[in-house]
Amino acid sequence: MPFDRRTFLAKSAATSAGLGLALSASPAAAAAPGGSGASGGSGAKRYSFTVMGTTDLHGNVFNWDYFTDAEFTDRSNNDVGLAKISTLVDQVRAARGAGNTLLIDAGDTIQGTQLSYYYAKVDPITAESGPVHPMAQAMNAIRYDAAALGNHEFNYGIPLLRKFEEQCDFPLLGANALDAKTLKPAFPPYSMHVLRTPLGRDVKVAVLGLTNPGIAIWDKANVQGRMVFPGLEEQAAYWVPRLRSMGADVVVVSAHSGSSGTSSYGDQLPYIENAAALVAEQVPGIDAILVGHAHTEIPEYRVANKETGKEVVLSEPLKWGQRLTLFDFSLVWERGRWVVESVGASVLNSNTVPEDPAIVALLDDEHRKVVAYVNQVIGSNDAEMRSVEAPWKDVPIIDLINHIQEETVRTALAGTEYAALPVVSQAACFSRTALIPAGQVTIRDVAGLYVYENTLEARILTGAQLRDYLEYSARYYVQTAAADPLDLAKITNAGGTPDYNYDVVSGLSYDVDIAQPAGSRIRNVTFGGAPLDDAARFVLAVNNYRANGGGNFPHVAAAQQVWANSDEIRNTMIGWVRAKGAIVQSEFAATEWRVTRDGVPVV
Repeated sequence: MPFDRRTFLAKSAATSAGLGLALSASPAAAAAPGGSGASGGSGAKRYSFTVMGTTDLHGNVFNWDYFTDAEFTDRSNNDVGLAKISTLVDQVRAARGAGNTLLIDAGDTIQGTQLSYYYAKVDPITAESGPVHPMAQAMNAIRYDAAALGNHEFNYGIPLLRKFEEQCDFPLLGANALDAKTLKPAFPPYSMHVLRTPLGRDVKVAVLGLTNPGIAIWDKANVQGRMVFPGLEEQAAYWVPRLRSMGADVVVVSAHSGSSGTSSYGDQLPYIENAAALVAEQVPGIDAILVGHAHTEIPEYRVANKETGKEVVLSEPLKWGQRLTLFDFSLVWERGRWVVESVGASVLNSNTVPEDPAIVALLDDEHRKVVAYVNQVIGSNDAEMRSVEAPWKDVPIIDLINHIQEETVRTALAGTEYAALPVVSQAACFSRTALIPAGQVTIRDVAGLYVYENTLEARILTGAQLRDYLEYSARYYVQTAAADPLDLAKITNAGGTPDYNYDVVSGLSYDVDIAQPAGSRIRNVTFGGAPLDDAARFVLAVNNYRANGGGNFPHVAAAQQVWANSDEIRNTMIGWVRAKGAIVQSEFAATEWRVTRDGVPVV
C-alpha cells in the first residue's frame, strides 16, 4: 500500500516496533532492450532494477540563479534543478520500465535559493491557507519514493519542516532523528518498497534514512530539547538487521553524511559528521548507500564490510540537481529468496538534457513571484564591490558584513552593562562570485553576499582568545615560503578547509604570515593603534553557526552569550541598506588585515 504519513504518525505514538514501515508496490513493467527486468526460462531466475538518487537539491527547481537573475552557469558548465532531473528520470524510467525503478533523495531540500527562502519567510507554507512548497510540488510531480532528512531541513524550524513533510507524497526519513524525551524516531526511519516482477516473486527494497548528527550544533536553537541526533553507525546497526528480518531483499541507505570519516566540529560531538563509508564498513547487510552532504561527485565508491567482506557500493550525485545517481541491481533467485548478484553505480549529468516542460509550467507562477521579489530596489551603492579577492585580501564587500554586524550588536547592547565593551565582528567569504554593483542595489545583490540562514549573536572573548581564534582561522592558508613562486589561486583551502571556515575579524589589525607554519602565523595584532591586550574583554559579533561550534573554532562556543537575534543576518543586511538608503564605502571600508610572507604583503 502507499505510504500514509498520518497513519504512520498515529502508529508511532503507540509503539516503536513498526516505526517507518512505508510499504509501496510498483507494478511490473516491461523493460526496454538492455534495460532492467526479469529473465528466467530454463536457467536461474534473475531480476534487475534501478534506484535513482539525488542529494543536496537546496531549493533548486529551475536552471536559474536568483542571485544573478540569469540562467545558472559555472566553470564546469553544470546545470541545476529538479526540472532537469525530471527529464533524466523520465528517460531512465522509459529505458528500464517505470516499475523497475525507485527514486530517492539524501537530503538538504528546502534551503539554499531565494525560491526556498521566499516560501519559508516571505509567503510561508506555514501560514493559514498557505502555499504548497515548490520543492514538494516538484518532487511529488516527479514521483519521488523517499527522501532522507538533511541538516538544512531544520534551518527554518521544526514547524515548517513538519508542514513540508505533510505536503510531500513520500516519506521524509530520519532513523537517527529522535524525540528528545522518548528517544523514539521523530520521523519514519525507513520505507519499504515492493517491486512486482513477472516471475511471481516480489522484490522488497528497504530504504533506511540517516541524517547528520551536526544538526545538534548547527541548528541548536531549533532542536535543543526537542530532538537528538545520535551517530549514523549505531542507528544503522540497529535498523538494518530489523529490515532484513522484515523480509527486505535489498537494503539501500540514504545518508546525509559524506564519506570522508571527518567532522568539521571536532570532538564537540561523539558522532562522526561524514560517516557514510564507516556505515558501509561497520554495518553488515547494506547493499548500497546514496551519499549526501559533502557536495561531491562520486560516481561509484566501493567499501568492503569488515564483518562479511562484502562490497557496499556508494555514490554521491554532487549537488543542486547537477547529477542523478543510478544504482543498477541484479538479483538472482536462490534457495527460495532473492539474492543480490551485483550492484553498480554511475551518474548522469543534468546538463545533457532540457528542463521538463511539465515541471516548468507547474511552478512558473512561483518562479515569477520570486524573481520579482529579489529584484526589488532597496538602496544605492557608490562603487562596485566584489568578493573574488576576499580569500586573500581585505575587501569592502566583506567589510560591509562586519560593519553591519558591529553596528547591530552595538545598538542592541546600548544601555546594558556590556555597552562599554569594544565590539569586533567575524565574517567569511561565502561566495567568491558575490557582487554588489554601483548604482541601484536590489535584494538579490545583498542576498547573494550572505547565502546562509545564519543569525547573529554577541559573545564575550578576551584578547588572548581572539588571537587564538585568528590563529585557528589562518590554517586556511597553504604554507608558502617567501622565496617560492606565488600563485594566489593555490595558497588557500589548505587541508580542504572551505572558504566559509576562514574568518576575518574586523576591529583588529593584524598580519597573516603564510611563510610560517600553521599555529604561528598571526603577527602584529593591534586594537585602536596599540598592541592587543590579551586580558582585555571584547564583544564578538558572530553568526550562530560559528557560535554553536560550527568549524570547531576555539573558545567561542563556550563563551558567554550577551545577546542573540532570531532574524537572519541576510535580512538584517537588507534592512540596513533599506534604512540607510545608500552604501557609502568610505564609512566602513578599511584594510585591517593582510596576508604576508615574512612580513611582505602578497598583494
